[in-house]
Amino acid sequence: MKNTLNITAAIDQPGFLADMVEKLAYRRSDLGYGKQKMRGCPEALETSSTESYVSGNMAIHDSGGHINMPFITRFVFTCIKGKDSYKLEWSSSLS
Repeated sequence: MKNTLNITAAIDQPGFLADMVEKLAYRRSDLGYGKQKMRGCPEALETSSTESYVSGNMAIHDSGGHINMPFITRFVFTCIKGKDSYKLEWSSSLS
């Protein structure tokens, strides 16, 4: 018999997190790498990364009930810039 398990996570202060990632995207001065000609590659890329703690609440639901569990973990956020402005490319939990 298969049991269905649903896991959801809600981040505390998502506006603060969005502001931090925006500052990451715009904090770097453009050294002009995005305008360089590259052989065999469509464009040169510049990167910017930061690490930050993220907190929230994780809810686990199954047929037997549910558990709510607060969490705090570190994430790394990375933005990449080509010819245009920096854009959030990926984020990863460090736990």
